[in-house]
Amino acid sequence: MSETDNLFAMLRQSADPAAAEAIEHLVREAPDHQLSRINVLDIAAKTGLDEERLIAAFLHAARLGLFELSWNVLCPSCGGVIEAAFTLRNVDRDQYHCAWCATSYEPTLDEIVEVTFTVSRRVRRIAAHDPEGLSYSEYFRQIFWSSGIDLPANLDHALQEITLETIELPPGEKAILSLQLPPEFVILLDPVTHTGWFIDVKGEPTRERQALSLVFDRLRAPVERMELHPGPLRLSLENRTGGRVLPGLWLANNQLEELLRRRRPFLTAKRLLTNQVFRDIYGTDTIDVEQRLKITSLTFLFTDLKGSTELYDRVGDIVAFDLVRAHFRVLNEIVAAEAGAVVKTIGDAVMATFSTPDRAVAAALRMREAMQDLNNGRNGQDLLLKIGIHEGPCLAVVLNDRQDYFGQTVNIAARVQGLADSRSILATQPVVAYPQASSLLQTQGLEPVAQTRALRGVADAMAVYEIP
Repeated sequence: MSETDNLFAMLRQSADPAAAEAIEHLVREAPDHQLSRINVLDIAAKTGLDEERLIAAFLHAARLGLFELSWNVLCPSCGGVIEAAFTLRNVDRDQYHCAWCATSYEPTLDEIVEVTFTVSRRVRRIAAHDPEGLSYSEYFRQIFWSSGIDLPANLDHALQEITLETIELPPGEKAILSLQLPPEFVILLDPVTHTGWFIDVKGEPTRERQALSLVFDRLRAPVERMELHPGPLRLSLENRTGGRVLPGLWLANNQLEELLRRRRPFLTAKRLLTNQVFRDIYGTDTIDVEQRLKITSLTFLFTDLKGSTELYDRVGDIVAFDLVRAHFRVLNEIVAAEAGAVVKTIGDAVMATFSTPDRAVAAALRMREAMQDLNNGRNGQDLLLKIGIHEGPCLAVVLNDRQDYFGQTVNIAARVQGLADSRSILATQPVVAYPQASSLLQTQGLEPVAQTRALRGVADAMAVYEIP
């Protein structure tokens, strides 16, 4: 049995069987370009597999060495990968600049950073492992654009429709191009060095040959803008980098906008950080202790057992300890089943995160029912669970040697849980107003009851909703 066969055998032992089978089929049978920067959500949609199980299977596969995991900083406008890193620790700049769009972006984990998987060189050698050999269109498909761009199968034809000229320029080489400039806005872009020039072609057409000289290096100078007339152009290009460059003159027209408008869901860094399997496998290896990574929207769920001290007095240490352990086990299972992750436990309390409010609400309802089932099994009401939910922006950080979260959103979620009575679920307005969460509650015939409550550490009173 080969090393690869052994790795797949190990994957089948640790991951969902259907997901493991789909991954093995993909690695063995798919064309090269489908194994570079794999979009897990797209694979799930095409195969009908559960997203969470497939994400977990890819994480196990990456841990075994079947895939290389990549954290890609994206331009949300053009969908290009501004920078790719093998660990989130390397996403350490305050701003990332896209030459094509001439715009800078802050790397928020739920909008700007995607996570993809590329098959390992030790498992199968693909063209993307040697990007210097990729054609112009395949470099854009496999290296430049993110997995969130839904590129057409015939990308060559699509690019021919929106580019005036393209060239491959080896290191140290020069080239001269002669072409006709149309009266349109033109962008000269090199996807390798992420440098670009904007050429506003306007005014009266000219028959005189215009000249333009451009140099490619690794300095990533600010995007330059210039004006030229429609007509002949002599374009001189020089490559001063250590590798080849792939400059092309793009027409910034409706066809380009249509190509870039084709989008599909992708796995965000936020979603991966709120995945229980990821937290279990990678622990604190993801974020550096000095990093402060922004998330624009994350949902926090806090739980606590009411009267746990009295519980120990009433039923004794051994019985109470077993009950609390059973309660933790059930909560962990529910959080994972609803695509969340347990961040930490504090005494008898749990702090969990979810990528969207509806998942947190679904988890809370299941938790309340599960605690009732545990109590019914004992013919008592020993486990009285209080739950609070809030959604908002936060920072992903490392605290006490674990990946954690910081910010007012976290504080409010904890305070809301503190207001809850036994067996009650309290949630803030952003949670109950979230469309999918509102629909879930309506489906179950639950009407949140609004209250105005003061929260410690929050200046103004807040609307808090009790979910009956």
